[in-house]
This record gives sequence, C-alpha cells and structure tokens, in this order.
Amino acid sequence: MTPVQLPLRDVHEPVAPGWWPPAPGWWFVFGAVVLIVLVLAWLRWRRARRRRRAGELFDRTVAAAVTAPEQVAAMSALLRRAARRRAADADIRRDEAWLQLLDEGLEHPVFATGAGRLLLEGAFRARLDAAEVDALRTVARARFVDWMQVRG
Repeated sequence: MTPVQLPLRDVHEPVAPGWWPPAPGWWFVFGAVVLIVLVLAWLRWRRARRRRRAGELFDRTVAAAVTAPEQVAAMSALLRRAARRRAADADIRRDEAWLQLLDEGLEHPVFATGAGRLLLEGAFRARLDAAEVDALRTVARARFVDWMQVRG
C-alpha cells in the first residue's frame, strides 16, 4: 500500500465543552455571591426596622405627653436614654455639656445654638411656643433615632 491509498483521516479537534452545566467551582462562587447578597439585604432590612421602631417609640412617648412642657421633658428623657448608649457619663452631664454631647458629630450645632436649647429650660416654662416645640421635636427625633442604632 502506498501512502496515498491509506485510509487515514485528517486530525479533528474535539468539540469544546458547553457552558452548561458550569464547573463545580462556579457553583461555589455563585452560592457565595447569593449568600453575601442575602446577608446584606437582611442587615439593611434589620437596620431599617430598628430605625422605624425607634422613631415609633419616640413618637408614641412624645404624643403621650399632654402639655408642651411635658413633651419637652419626654424628649429630654428619651435623648438621655439614647445618649447612655453612646457615652457612659450622659446622665451626669448638665447644661452646656449636655447640649455639646448632643451636638457631637453634627455638621451644624443644632442643640447648643439652635432649637435644642429648649431642652435646658423648656420643661420648666409655663408656656411654650408650639413652633419651638415642633422644631425641637424634629431635631430630637433625628438624634434619638441615630443614637438608638449605636451598640452600647
């Protein structure tokens, strides 16, 4: 037999493997990504729920107070409660030191120079302006909700 007569075929490359099903390593990567996404979603949901519950607690407590001075006193008590989670000496701080603690970490001091000054003597006044109490409620609620997120 001559080489021309030999029944040889040309060399063929094998078929490339398909993309499905993926290799086991890709299943582990996919599972890890899904797990990370689920954990992050759960943490975000839990944080939002905690913020919502803290806001509801603040609103319920302030709404239970009948007069404006009682509302200011309730806001002050709630802020002290939240401040204890942030600073151990929050109970003993008075006057300007208390307002400075409330202003820590804020861009603009709203307690020492703004609506928050009502906390110093508002609970002891006979008459309070409703606009002042509403302004205090806004800043106090925001600070309370933020500080209730801090782990003690």
